[in-house]
Amino acid sequence: MRAWLALTAFVILGGSAHAGDISSAYTDLDWKKDCVTYAQSEEGDGDWANLACAGYRGYPVLIGYDDARESVYYGFPSDDMTAIWESFSGFNTAGPKIEWRIETNGDKAVPFAVIHRREISNPENDNKPTEVLVVAKVAQPEEHEGCTIGLVLATGNPQANDQARKLADQRAKGFACGKDKREVIGNVPDFGRVDN
Repeated sequence: MRAWLALTAFVILGGSAHAGDISSAYTDLDWKKDCVTYAQSEEGDGDWANLACAGYRGYPVLIGYDDARESVYYGFPSDDMTAIWESFSGFNTAGPKIEWRIETNGDKAVPFAVIHRREISNPENDNKPTEVLVVAKVAQPEEHEGCTIGLVLATGNPQANDQARKLADQRAKGFACGKDKREVIGNVPDFGRVDN
């Protein structure tokens, strides 16, 4: 019995020793200061642009803009810079601040998820957009797998930040983009994904 208890204690303590500390770091997102346009429409070819922006410690943020809608990808894309298109069907814009969820093990700090506020146009009232926290998996240099894992209604929801952090911490690292179903908290506007 003592041997079993000792083994159980070792497994529990050993397991917790490998789990890193999770914290938040914040970065700004300003198209004019933090981004470079690497592709955009020609005259008469619609209104679209692709931008690469500064993120967290070398992790980029890619913005796809098309007809007043934005798709944002966090982390390292595939070699040809293609990223999935994920956005709300209504006109929307990304907020100026990104919260990165960071797991720290010793001197290694890895951003595994982001929480980013978006404003989506309200067809019933132009002056009152709907605010949603987008929770996304950060694409790592060796995996290139980033996507939205959840949406949390922020408008009228004082628990939105806590709900988004909990979702990020519990689901982001093991989330299979394109296979697992994203979690939605609250009545959020229509959101979709298109694979390139």
